[in-house]
Amino acid sequence: AMLRLLSALLLVALASGSGQPSPPSSRVVNGEDAVPYSWPWQVSLQYERDGSFHHTCGGSLISPDWVLTAGHCISSSRTYQVVLGEYDRAVTEGPEQVIPINAGDLFVHPKWNSYCVACGNDVALIKLSRSVELTPEVQVAQLPPAGDILPNEAPCYISGWGRLSTGGPLPDKLQEALLPVVDYAHCSRWDWWGFTVKETMVCAGGDIVSGCNGDSGGPLNCPAADGSWQVHGVASFVSSLGCNALKKPTVFTRVSAFIDWIQETIANN
Repeated sequence: AMLRLLSALLLVALASGSGQPSPPSSRVVNGEDAVPYSWPWQVSLQYERDGSFHHTCGGSLISPDWVLTAGHCISSSRTYQVVLGEYDRAVTEGPEQVIPINAGDLFVHPKWNSYCVACGNDVALIKLSRSVELTPEVQVAQLPPAGDILPNEAPCYISGWGRLSTGGPLPDKLQEALLPVVDYAHCSRWDWWGFTVKETMVCAGGDIVSGCNGDSGGPLNCPAADGSWQVHGVASFVSSLGCNALKKPTVFTRVSAFIDWIQETIANN
């Protein structure tokens, strides 16, 4: 089901030729089980099919009423819910909060174009139908200051319930993996991502820790100077060559490039 859902996105991305991006088909490869509730802003975005809900993307809680995710995760024809306080999807553990999403409360960036993943703007906001209750397991993410750029090799973590291998099973437990940042100067080299990567994106990881380490829409969690965590990225795409393609790190939408849009969208809705 997961693969069927993503096949259209992958075909769109692949249609434009080799070395083109394809959305990270929601997989964390070579990650490890996260410490339970250590990423308390992580959400599971789920869509309804045949009367039940299915995990499709990650996301980050950025206020008690709003979730940040990827533009390519959203289809206006689907019905969604968001699950917070989730760790092991196979077990009802107690902290989970399941919140329905109303049809008019999906806000994809106006310049997102599903036929041009490399054009950027792969970002969306979801307004929750009711405020979450903040608990030790459900917390709001901090966002970086507008324009903030991470240095090369900054030690960020991706988190998500993505597949454990290409076409493999979805894990029950939230996975995490260390993905060091690859700065724009490196990532935009001709034999890396070249013109495909834009300055409004963040590259992270590499060929050893798999390049598709993560759920689409999910966070790139990076340490701030004071020891807190900030969500610097929204998982956007990996190489159509596959997971751990050499010199094709995972590419994220750079959150610090979209702070104005995030603030305006929340203020206006």
